[in-house]
Amino acid sequence: MTSGQKVVLALFGLSFIAAIATGGALYYRLAIFWIVMFFGSWLWSALSIRSLSFMRSARTVRAQVGQIFEERFEVQNLNHFPRVWLEIRDQSTLPGTDGSRVIIMLRGKQGRSYMARVRLVKRGVFPLGPTVIASGDLFGLFPVERGFPEVDSLLVYPMMVELHGFPNPPGLLPGGEALRRRTHQVTPNAAGVRDYSTGDPLNRIHWLSTARRGRLIVKEFELDPLADVWIFFDADAEVQAALPQPELETQGRDLWSRTAKIPLPPSTEEYGISAAASLVRDYLKRGRAVGFVCAGQHLTLISPDRGGRQLGKILEALALTRAEGRLPLRALIETQVKHMVRGSTVVLITPSSSNQVALTVDFLLQRGLKPIVVTLDASSFGGKGDASELEDSILMLGVPHRMIKNGMDLSAALSNGYAGEEKPA
Repeated sequence: MTSGQKVVLALFGLSFIAAIATGGALYYRLAIFWIVMFFGSWLWSALSIRSLSFMRSARTVRAQVGQIFEERFEVQNLNHFPRVWLEIRDQSTLPGTDGSRVIIMLRGKQGRSYMARVRLVKRGVFPLGPTVIASGDLFGLFPVERGFPEVDSLLVYPMMVELHGFPNPPGLLPGGEALRRRTHQVTPNAAGVRDYSTGDPLNRIHWLSTARRGRLIVKEFELDPLADVWIFFDADAEVQAALPQPELETQGRDLWSRTAKIPLPPSTEEYGISAAASLVRDYLKRGRAVGFVCAGQHLTLISPDRGGRQLGKILEALALTRAEGRLPLRALIETQVKHMVRGSTVVLITPSSSNQVALTVDFLLQRGLKPIVVTLDASSFGGKGDASELEDSILMLGVPHRMIKNGMDLSAALSNGYAGEEKPA
């Protein structure tokens, strides 16, 4: 029982006792007033959240850090009973969510809607809900609320940057021959023709064969001789480092801009994941087949492939990755090296400054692979270790290398750090 209800019942009791003791009509009227007010408020509250329809919808359920996320909230009154006030409480875990509102005077058979916008500053999966609608009587004696569970979730991809000049070894397979594997993508290697099937794109129709045979004929393709690109992200919890993260503005004045550059949290995990996402997109744009391996909270292995669908698969894995693993990078490489074709490019992203990284690079070279190392300087993130010795060891092996420090522009660090290779004119 709320304090307001106790006060009304106390006033009713006092008025009733006074009416009996004095016989005054005024006290009888006050007692009737308080009891009518009590039960009338209860009835009003009981009806205030009934026959309500609520819906929240988003234009997209996949977005990227730095983008604006828009969500529409709509409340519909399904009967003729007016709603004096409704409080909508958005209980989503999305950072900076701005869906909570107070709606006043919602008449019968009417609806009200509004838009909520927020700048996305954190990767991951966030449920769009639950949502609670609270209301009550005019005097606030009987507060009531009704919950609506989440019906969808928002997947926020890590931030990606544009790269220019990151090493792209050709990785040609021995003899430069085709892989003799059919692919749905268009490559320079045409393998033959077949009859048209529903869903085949029109740009694959071979018109000469179509005219000759009198029916639609399409071309088939094989994978080109470029070897795969494997990206390894070191998610071993023991080598990670992080500084306290400052609070980011999610409701700033720049909401008119659809995409903004958000500073990365000062942690090797976030810098490494953003670097991995940027490299995946860059290699896919160059037409390479890209695979991804990580041993975070669980082992993630995505086989190399091309196209936008592969980008979506890897970005989804990166969005959910947490650097909570217990498997060192060397052990991860040794368990997966059997899946790599000789001549493949292997990109290592690690905050470790141990000499084991250099030994791993030498191991890859001996297996006929082409390693590239992206080192996260853990000391700049509040961690231990000196990455300069590791950098010298990698340069002595003649392997392309990039160094990322806290506060660096990620695009410049990955694009223009021509360490370990000839600097372009």
